[in-house]
Amino acid sequence: MKQFFTDFRSAILFITILPAGKGVAYSPLGMIRFFPLVGLLVGGLLILFDLMVSRFWPLSVVSVLDVLFLVAVTGAFHLDGLGDTADGMFSHRPKERVLEIMKDSRTGMMGLVAVVSVLLLKTAGIFAVKSALTQGQSLLMFFIIPSYSRSAMIFGIRHLKYGRQDAGTGLDLFEKPLGPKDFIFVGIPVVISLFLGYKGLVLNMVFIAALVLILGFYKKKLNCITGDMLGAMNEITEAVLFLAAGALIL
Repeated sequence: MKQFFTDFRSAILFITILPAGKGVAYSPLGMIRFFPLVGLLVGGLLILFDLMVSRFWPLSVVSVLDVLFLVAVTGAFHLDGLGDTADGMFSHRPKERVLEIMKDSRTGMMGLVAVVSVLLLKTAGIFAVKSALTQGQSLLMFFIIPSYSRSAMIFGIRHLKYGRQDAGTGLDLFEKPLGPKDFIFVGIPVVISLFLGYKGLVLNMVFIAALVLILGFYKKKLNCITGDMLGAMNEITEAVLFLAAGALIL
């Protein structure tokens, strides 16, 4: 049980800026399975934040504030990965040069475009969710979508090899292949989505489609993955799911 909480706290500290106590041992392989739980924690905090700001501002402002909250609670960690990934992947350079560009801390035009685009999509998606769904449904979406997007990173770690041999933020996450136990908490948002009826079914289908498309794109372009690309997976999946959740056909 002690190791359980150590790994969970390590995951919180790794992908958010939330406090998780002092003296937490870094547990790269142990924390991976807890990414979906951290997503549920983020989603729960998003619900509280949304309910609070909705008392003071109209829907359009609240949607922007909700997105800014998601940026703040992660310290823009995943957004930084998105920007670096876009700069490298769309540079039309050989694989080795693409990986070098991703390591550059400076953000180029493609990275800027990608970050702004994803933030706009998230804002539009949240606005649509709050407009098209009942309050209960929208809050449930807020709760599970951050968990789905962080679950996406586990699939990235499982299905693609790491692209850097001796360095990188994500290197420790690839020390050994993932097994079924590492996916155990992915089932939680899936089970919760059942309370949304067919909307939950469609959300799961969109999640699977997003995974296939993103991983397929990564494999075709580089046949590997990095920490930056994992962050990009999180951001893109989250934006797509918010947008899908707010679609009028649901």
